[in-house]
Amino acid sequence: MKRRILSLVLVLAMAVSLSACAALGGASKNDAMDGGYYGNAAPSMGDAESLGGESYTEITENAFVSAADKPSSYFSIDANTASYPNLRSIITNGYNVPKDAVRVEEMLNYFNYDYETPTDSSVLSLTSSVFDTPYNSETKLLTIGLAAEEVSFSEVRNNLVFLIDVSGSMYSDDKLPLVQQAFMMLAESLNPEDRVSIVTYASGDSVALSGAFGYEKQKIVAAIEDLTAGGTTAGSKGIYRAYQLAEEYFIEGGNNRVILATDGDFNVGTTTTVGLETLISEKRESGIYFSVFGFGRGNVQSDKMETLALKGNGVYSYIDSVKEAKKALVEGIGGSMVTVAKDVKAGITFNPEYVESYRLVGYENKLLTEDEFNDSNTDAGELGSGHTVTVVYEIVMTDKELVEGENIADVKVKYKPTENVGGDAEAEEEITLSVGTEKYHSDMTDTDAFVSSVVEFALILRDSEYKADADLNALVTRLSDLDLSADEFKEEFRELVITYREKIENAQ
Repeated sequence: MKRRILSLVLVLAMAVSLSACAALGGASKNDAMDGGYYGNAAPSMGDAESLGGESYTEITENAFVSAADKPSSYFSIDANTASYPNLRSIITNGYNVPKDAVRVEEMLNYFNYDYETPTDSSVLSLTSSVFDTPYNSETKLLTIGLAAEEVSFSEVRNNLVFLIDVSGSMYSDDKLPLVQQAFMMLAESLNPEDRVSIVTYASGDSVALSGAFGYEKQKIVAAIEDLTAGGTTAGSKGIYRAYQLAEEYFIEGGNNRVILATDGDFNVGTTTTVGLETLISEKRESGIYFSVFGFGRGNVQSDKMETLALKGNGVYSYIDSVKEAKKALVEGIGGSMVTVAKDVKAGITFNPEYVESYRLVGYENKLLTEDEFNDSNTDAGELGSGHTVTVVYEIVMTDKELVEGENIADVKVKYKPTENVGGDAEAEEEITLSVGTEKYHSDMTDTDAFVSSVVEFALILRDSEYKADADLNALVTRLSDLDLSADEFKEEFRELVITYREKIENAQ
């Protein structure tokens, strides 16, 4: 207990005050409008603590682009969701929000949407919608929904290596104890013939379990329960050892995956992001994927953890509660563990007759050139079983009246189906969708309203120069008008927005 209290004191001692962001100036029509909640000042929770010791990839938001000069936009697609539960933890625990922790695409992709599922032989399906932007009267939102084929976790043979950080920084309740609960939940979902290994790392690395079968649940759970935290963080050594075990128990045609659980602190061994990226890139060619689950506050190195997952053809998620562990590792285990499409990338071409300019919302570090999009060897993102992805463009329309039968934009998605859906993971396939003028509707659907609410909240949190008239009060009203009772996580989002508004008001 004394050690636990000391750990919490040290984390709190690292916190420093976060100063309010400077006001941003106005913009032209093509650059969106200025303004926002409480004027141009960035929302702040006053004297709330900042998160010293955490790092996030710096984001420079995508600007508006002239459709006449550059009609096409290309980027890599994945279904990472880490940003939203991380933000939920930051807000509910009373910390100020680092603007680069706000990744709108990961916030959108956290939630499930009722998009049309794939039919025939396709692994992916596409839908679209165009509607008025609720927070900007000068623009419209074009949304593209992507749904992946669903494969039962029980139908796949799994060779999993739990790579668990047990260094001293993992001592607090929201770290190693939560990791143990999460992985014990996962153990209960294993198929009898699955193989499980456990590697731990602190000052050195250790094998806690080697190649146990899925039916040996008591043995697996006992090994997880015996873990304790202490020492420095030899992360790279643990990764090497985990790959050795994954190779030893490799299942041909199965799901071979290393699953890293950490607070993100790598302070011994190969510590740079570039070094870790090189290591994971070399190992993924063996057919072993690498997923990352972040835990706890104070050491989150989101930039490093996302790099590991992207280069390892895996997913990056953040676990802030037992409820979130259940969502990611039990209810959504197929999406987290069973990849159905790899190297997924999108190309959207706008019709300049209808679109004056456009702005891709999010995906800032996943942009591709046209050559990269057309090159089948380009390493892009992966989608898991049943994943849904939502892409949002903010567009400025021309004055041309919409004519029935004409297109606003054309969408093309390229991907490689994996062995889990009968593909060879090397032959590239593509699906296309025309966004016709009939897709525009002045009245938002419930999905439109929720998607736009997530985007608006992200813009407020970032104090984005593209937030236009984004307003927490209007946002809460829009969410309150939706019936979210069938989805506890969307209901929770509404409550989070309300909580954030209250914290901002109390800080004024």
